[in-house]
Amino acid sequence: MVNRPECPQPSGAPRWVAMFYRPAQASWHVGAESPDRAPVMYAVGDMAQTVGARGDEVTVAVWGPQGGTWQRFDAPAGKAAAPAAQPSPERPEEPARLAERRSDRRHQALMAGLSKAGLYDLAAEDEDAVRTLVERLDEPTVRRVAHWLSSAGG
Repeated sequence: MVNRPECPQPSGAPRWVAMFYRPAQASWHVGAESPDRAPVMYAVGDMAQTVGARGDEVTVAVWGPQGGTWQRFDAPAGKAAAPAAQPSPERPEEPARLAERRSDRRHQALMAGLSKAGLYDLAAEDEDAVRTLVERLDEPTVRRVAHWLSSAGG
């Protein structure tokens, strides 16, 4: 069993913060912070997926505001997938904005892979194909396809 120090409370005004434990340094560091819960929980899921893919264990503590003070909340355990965005009462547009950001990241990853493969001038049907892939594939799959493309071009 690994001995971990208790996660310290983040400094500053209460907001949503994900603290990740680094065993090599035996310390906690801020991995994500936002006034809204959804982006922090997405980052926790994304980090858990990334660290889990390396075969490492992820230890997370999630802090957030409750009644104007800091409160520690249970974090998803282990290799959890990124949770679906939940709208915060203050910002009901949050899920749409997060979905757009995820879509933009998938599009950028595919375009970078195509560029490294030597495909710079895309025809209209190529743009349509990229949009279709962005809409239908999750982020890890898009990253994998982009990796294949960049490997083929390198």
